[in-house]
Order: sequence, then C-alpha cells, then structure tokens
Amino acid sequence: MNAKDLHDRLKPLQESKGYHFNPDEKMTMALLESLLVNRDRYGYMACPCRLAAGDLDADRDIVCPCAYREADVAEFGACYCGLYVSREWMTTPEAKRETVPERRPPEKALAALGD
Repeated sequence: MNAKDLHDRLKPLQESKGYHFNPDEKMTMALLESLLVNRDRYGYMACPCRLAAGDLDADRDIVCPCAYREADVAEFGACYCGLYVSREWMTTPEAKRETVPERRPPEKALAALGD
C-alpha cells in the first residue's frame, strides 16, 4: 500500500465522520507516507508528529487517528499534525489558523524516550 492507496481508503471513512484530509495535498501525502513508515516500523500507524515508544499499549493514544483528534478539530479546526481538518476549516481559508497545542500528557511523551 502506498500513501495514495491509504488516502483513497481512508477518505470516505473519515469524511463520513466529519473529518477531511487537509487540502494541502503535498503535506497530506507526506503525513500519510510517514504513517506507513511507522506502520512498517512499529506494526501500527503511530502519529508521525509525535515520538512513539514502539509499544502499542504505550502508544495507543497516538495511533492515527489519535485520541486527541476530536478535541483538536472541535477547538481548532485541525488536528495536531494538520492531517485532519473540519469542513469549516477547509471552506474558510481566510480564517486565522492557530497552532494546535499538544494535548498528549508530557509523561507519555517522556516515556517514549525511555524515562
């Protein structure tokens, strides 16, 4: 499977839930490629924007779509990575885009470092 295949497979599933891929196709495809790299590396599609521990139980909250996507998209119109956006985010390009803050607890990120 390549990024295009993943895109085509996920798009209708995610759109039916109200989530859309970022219209910046270059960025979206790069993120999808990184998800596939993580799938090959860890056996699951860990968020490419976060440090994974390589242990599914420890990383379950960052398996894409991550546990934080819903709150991120509801509050900022986009997830932390910017892979998923809301319809409103897509249809109002003139709107101010805010940086989505990290919601993952710091102790989980530190655990990925072996601390």
